Parts: sequence; C-alpha cells; structure tokens
Amino acid sequence: MRQLPFAMIAGTLVSASLLQADVLPVIDSVEHQPFSAQVLRVIEALGMLGEPLPAAEIAELQRLTTVSSNQKAAVAAMQTLLDSHCLTGVNINPESRVKVQEGAARPELVEQGWRTFLVKVHNEAGVTAVLAADSPNAGRLHGSPSGLVGRRFLDVLMFDKQPLRARLSGLEVEYRILQLFSRDAGKREAKLAFDVGQGTQDLGFRNEADILFTAKPAAKVTLRVLDFDDRPTTGSFLIRDTAGRVYPSQAKRLAPDFAFHPQVYRANGEFVLLPPGKYTFEYGRGPEYRKKSQTVTVDTKPIEIAFRLERWIDPAKMDWYSGDHHIHAAGCAHYEKPTEGVYPQDMMRHILGEDLKVGSVLSWGPSWYFQKTFFEGKDHALSTKDNLMRYDVEVSGFPSSHTGHICLLGLREQDYPGTKRIEEWPSWGIPVFRWAKAQNAVTGFAHSGWGLQLKQEKLLTDEIPPFDGIGANEFIVGVTENLVDFISTVDTPYAWELNIWYHTLNVGYRTRISGETDFPCIYGDKVGLGRSYVRQRKSLEYRDWVDGIREGRNYASDGKSHLIDFKVDGVEMGSSDVKLPAPGKVRITANVAALLEDKPNESIRSKPYDQKPYWDLERSRIGDSAKVPLELVVNGKAVAKQDFVADGTLRPMSFDYAVDKSSWIALRILPSSHTNPVFVMVGDKPIRASRKSAEWCLKSVDQCLTNKLPKIRPAERAEAERTYQKARAAYAQRLTESTTE
Repeated sequence: MRQLPFAMIAGTLVSASLLQADVLPVIDSVEHQPFSAQVLRVIEALGMLGEPLPAAEIAELQRLTTVSSNQKAAVAAMQTLLDSHCLTGVNINPESRVKVQEGAARPELVEQGWRTFLVKVHNEAGVTAVLAADSPNAGRLHGSPSGLVGRRFLDVLMFDKQPLRARLSGLEVEYRILQLFSRDAGKREAKLAFDVGQGTQDLGFRNEADILFTAKPAAKVTLRVLDFDDRPTTGSFLIRDTAGRVYPSQAKRLAPDFAFHPQVYRANGEFVLLPPGKYTFEYGRGPEYRKKSQTVTVDTKPIEIAFRLERWIDPAKMDWYSGDHHIHAAGCAHYEKPTEGVYPQDMMRHILGEDLKVGSVLSWGPSWYFQKTFFEGKDHALSTKDNLMRYDVEVSGFPSSHTGHICLLGLREQDYPGTKRIEEWPSWGIPVFRWAKAQNAVTGFAHSGWGLQLKQEKLLTDEIPPFDGIGANEFIVGVTENLVDFISTVDTPYAWELNIWYHTLNVGYRTRISGETDFPCIYGDKVGLGRSYVRQRKSLEYRDWVDGIREGRNYASDGKSHLIDFKVDGVEMGSSDVKLPAPGKVRITANVAALLEDKPNESIRSKPYDQKPYWDLERSRIGDSAKVPLELVVNGKAVAKQDFVADGTLRPMSFDYAVDKSSWIALRILPSSHTNPVFVMVGDKPIRASRKSAEWCLKSVDQCLTNKLPKIRPAERAEAERTYQKARAAYAQRLTESTTE
C-alpha cells in the first residue's frame, strides 16, 4: 500500500477538504474489476436509500468503472471520490485486529431522522465476516422508560441488504453503508466502534472513534391535502432536499411507510418532520392525477402547507372503476418480517394514496398463517364508499405453484377442504380451480408471462414457449374446462401474456384479461401499477367488480391510457355478442385518452421489452412526438391503426371493419392498455379463426404436460393425465372445425 497524490487522479479533480493530514489512505493493490463492481453496488444502494451521491460524482464513478487503461489510477480516483463521504475508515490488519479513524464526511445528523454515511474498509486480512458497528450512545428508540435516556441519543445500523452483501467480500478495500438516527437536536458527541467478530478489536480501544456530531433540529410540517374537488384526501408525497436526499429517511421507516419506497402517503392534517432547509415536494395520487411539484422552505418553526391535487381523467365518473386484484401485505423480502408483514390499516393507506377503487390483498405462502387471519369473505371494515379493500387468496408457495400461481377472488372459504396446512393442498392447479368455482369465486392466473417466454417480440407467434414457470402455464388446460375466468397482464412482458390468450380466443374460448401489479414482488414501486377498469352496473361494489372481470366488461391498463366505452355496432364488451346473418361491415367506437410526459423518458423506452416496466405508455410513444397509436385487433392481428396526441384529452375514435367470419375484436395501445373482446358471430358460426392457433394449442398442451407431470404427486398423476388428454382432444376437435389459417 502507498499513499497517492490527491490533487488530480485519473482526470478527477480532488476536493481540497481531502488534502488533510488525516485523510484516509488510498489502497492501490485492489484489482479494478471486482472493486468497480462493489462501487456500483454502493451507488445503487445509496440511491435505494434515498441518499444518492451527487449526480456528477455518480457519472464520474461510472466512467471510472469502465476504463481499460491505467486502471490503478482509476481505482485510486474512485476511492478519492468516495472517501469524501466516509464518516470513518476501518483497518483490519493481517491478524484481523480492527482499528478506526475518522473520515472526511461532515458529521451532521438530523433530529428524529436518519443520515447515511460511507465506511471505508481496508481489509489486509481478507476476512469475509460481517462488519458490525455499535455505540455506547445507542439505545432502543421506543419502548420501556429505560430506552434512550441521557447520553443514549443515537441508533446505529449497518446496511447490509441487497444490492450489498451481508458479509465483507474479502477485497483489499471496499465501502460499506452506515446509518445513524438522532433523537435530539444540537451538538452531541458519540463513540462509534467496529469489529468483525469477538476478539477482533485492536488493543487500546483503537477500534473506536469519538466524533462530535451536529444534529439539525426538525420542524413539524402539517400537510393539508385536498382533492381536485376540495375534499380532504390522501396523497402520495416524494420529499427531497437540495442534495437529493429523501425524507422521511428510508433507513428505518415503520409501517405504514415502507422502507422500499421513496414516497410516503399522508392524509389531510397529517405531518412530516423536516430539518431546516429547502425541499421539493412531488405529489399526486396515482396515474389518473397529474404529477405536481412544490418548493418549500422550512425553518425551526412548525408550518402548514396546502397541496391541491389535479386530476387529468376520472374514469369512475363514467362508471369505470379501477382495481388491482394482486397486492400483498407480506413477503418478497420487502417487509421487516416477510412471514408476517403489515396490517390492513397499512395497506388501506396505500390503496387510498394511489386512488385504487378496489384493492385485493392476497394472502399467500410465505405469510399464509398470519395474513389469513384477516380474511372475512367480505369487504374489510376500513373500506370507504369510494375505495374498497378485501382479503382473498393467491395460490402461490403451495404444492400446485409449479403449474401456475392462481388468484382466487370473492372466496367465501379460504381453506381447501380437508387441509390444515399448505403442504396438504393439491399438487396441480385444476382441482383448486374446481373448488374455487364451486363457491362462485372469480379465478385466474397471476403474472402470466412466467414460463411462457418467447425468443422474439412478436404477436402472434407459432413459437411454443417452454411452459416451465409459475405463470399461466396450466391455463392451456384450464380454459378447456371453463374453469379460468381471466389471465393477468401488465406485470410480465406483454407478448408472453397476450400470445397464449390470443391463440385460445382464436379457437373459440372466451377467457378475459385483467391488469395487476403483484405488489411488492414483481413491482415494489406502488400498488396499482397494473389495473383493471371495470364498468360497474350500479355503484362501486366488490362482487360486481370481480364479476365484471369474469364477464369481460373491463380493460387492462397502466392507468396512463384509457379505452372507455368500447363498443362494436353499439354492443359493449362484456354484455352480448354482435350477430350478423352474413359477412358485413361493423362500426367500432370508444372514448380514448392518454397522458405522456412532455419529454421522452429514455430510461424506460430504451429498455428491451422484457425488462421492467413491462407495460408503460412511454413505450408506446411515436418517436419524440406526444403521439401514441390506437390499434384495432381482430383475431390477434392489428388490422388498422390511428395515432392520437397523448395530452390527457378524452376523444371519440372509431374504425369501420368488414367482418368475413365469426371473430373477436379488441382495441389496444401497446404496451399500456388493452380492452377485452367483443365477439362478432357471423351466421351463428362459432369462432374458429385460425388452424395455426389450434395447432399451437395442441402442441402447448403436450409441452405443458411434459414439464408439469413429474412434479405432480404420483397419487394425482392419473387424473392430471386424463385432464390434459381431454384438453388435447378439445383442441384437436377445434382444429378439424377450423378452415382458415
């Protein structure tokens, strides 16, 4: 190890504050590639925690990770940049003894909030233990009177979750993340100690550093949250200071605030605590509202701020009610206790904050025994007349999961007959569907694309997927038994979801689509990223809403585009068929709206279609314009297109199309929204639109059976084989009835 000059390293200008005598040593013996990988993980983790590095420093660090020449200088330059954010440096000598020195970061905390710092680890011993931090000034934040008293004003946390690793890597140098909470305001001295296991502390207490902190006082900021019609409501707030840090700190949020969210949800009259400074409040209430921004200056005195929300569209006023039938209150490593999760009041806040008219909270495998206690077979008591919440079931983490996860909506009973534990449920999906349908539940497959992946982005395609995942795999069998009401969309790549649906529609089956989020497993950003907008027969009602999905009086959407009142010859989807005595022309109408941001978002639209976000209106944008295409889909093929401006205006649009055979007709804005079909029957003939689709379905049954049968219990295999062969025969019959391609 040697100390390198700090004025200019690998083209990076060094801050004058680093030219101090006690600056942390730069280690040039670490190899560039693994060190660069660790640096990128640190950058990502800081962003997730809401305390990102300055944008210019991120750009420079990213550049330095890609250099191919003079890599030692690049390693030194990366350390120089990161060292300015280090509160301490930790040295682990060859005997695994730990000693600590104070770093260059300003020791500033915030009252009743968290601050994030880096810790530089010089690991001469190559140890791979956990780096632990502690302080005699730390104590419990809540609870008994013996909690934080006197000099115990601090809480200390080493962040060791993804994308970081719990243990040290063994590299000669790496960076870890330290988070500190202050109960108090003002100047406070604290002792920080580090170790990598019992007995690793250096002699003479050199594994400790005494640091004088200044904690900025926080002010109570009360939020007056008013809807577009001046009614008090709940909104979503993303609060950042001028350094880009998120408030309240994400480091150790408690429900109903989730640590994996940058935003919080606050109702009218609730508050946040903020230290003095200037803040940007970005606020809204789901995709039907415009994103707004307000700059707020805070000093030490309590203040009150008004936020007026602004809608750009209100489908509920037109009797179209949004809902997300796939959200969870536990699991997927997002919650503090994944096996338990959070409570109904926490989930209701998020449903209100994103203005979901219906939120289905599904109990599933990892949280089954705790979350199932909230199931009542009716709307939860926290529901309002405008926003409903109900607990139902996702069959996920159960023995049948390999055939596809199943959403069961509107259940009266949640335990499969004769079972007390998950392990006793059937090992394939069809018996579960039959049981649920017997109690009039609405049934469908979740995150449909998994296992149905395609090599190319194409609709329709003859390619047979592997049928090796947990999406709508056994859908290919269940539709022939009339057991599957819907196939979910929006939370997996659109072509993987729609291809199987299109093929089965082409041979005459009538399963519908819905939109879902699978929060917080596929999408942790917020509930309602995938939605179904259901035409309600009367007022908002959960039973009618899920029946609307079964009947197909709904469109699936990311909420950024809308296909309202879709009709063919005046017949609404989900009502009755259009009947023509002979081939003829039909009129397709809808009221269509969409809203794009002013400037293209390259971080979304430049991604391959099989990377998140899978459905997003930005991907529909035509060039750099504000236009998107509305497509008319007949039997799985786009037969006409009209471009329109996505400016939030609701406009009537129409197509005329000559129907020559019994067909299904839909509208779509891919990948943002898609209607369910209207079925047009010509001369009372059934829909047999494609021999290729019938052949595809036949081959898919075989492929699905090959993958699933070995995982079905031996005692259940005979019945499963009979059911699969029955499905095969059904498709074979429809193949003989199909006379066109």
